[in-house]
Amino acid sequence: MSVERFHLDQTILVSEAAATHFQNQLAESDRFGVRFSVKNSGCSGLAYVIDCVDAPVEGDVDIELSNGVHVFVDAQAVDALRGMEIDFVKEGLNDKLKLNNPNVKAACGCGESFSI
Repeated sequence: MSVERFHLDQTILVSEAAATHFQNQLAESDRFGVRFSVKNSGCSGLAYVIDCVDAPVEGDVDIELSNGVHVFVDAQAVDALRGMEIDFVKEGLNDKLKLNNPNVKAACGCGESFSI
């Protein structure tokens, strides 16, 4: 997996495949960047929120990938996302984002929520 590394007091890894996926999604939606945050949800407590957005929210960390894509990280989610690896993979007939977050201590059986 080819990755880009960013230091925000931590490292977030973004594969080339994920960066290309973000670039394609932004072109289709005519949006400026991709925003990562977390919300309270599910039986384990937290769920990822990934949105195509026109601009960052005040306080967001702005990461510009080498292909020009901006990834915004919610300032309140930085600790929960520290060290996360973001990839875009093909599994069977499906393509999907794969998030490997070393901070996750437990996840629900359906994979929708996690705790740190």
